[in-house]
Amino acid sequence: PMADNYLLYRVKHALRRPDMPESMTQELADLIDAALADLKQAGVSNMDTADPLIRRAVITYCRANFWPGDDYAQLKASYDEQKAQLRMTTNYTDWPDA
Repeated sequence: PMADNYLLYRVKHALRRPDMPESMTQELADLIDAALADLKQAGVSNMDTADPLIRRAVITYCRANFWPGDDYAQLKASYDEQKAQLRMTTNYTDWPDA
């Protein structure tokens, strides 16, 4: 798993669930891993979870997918936009400079 404790802590607080039970914490850790894997699959190579843009994308992914609600489509679109911006930024990819 790629989810570190600090990122897990930050996501729990972003979801307004800092005291979630262990069973839910494991599900959230799996979602964090899925978000990071999705970014990597999209070509994002900078997986520094202390980076605010990476952290924000992971939080948005988790907000969309952890108990999806009426705002799922909006959060999914927001995540997709964040992912697209990261993919096009030199500091976040291994693409050669043009």
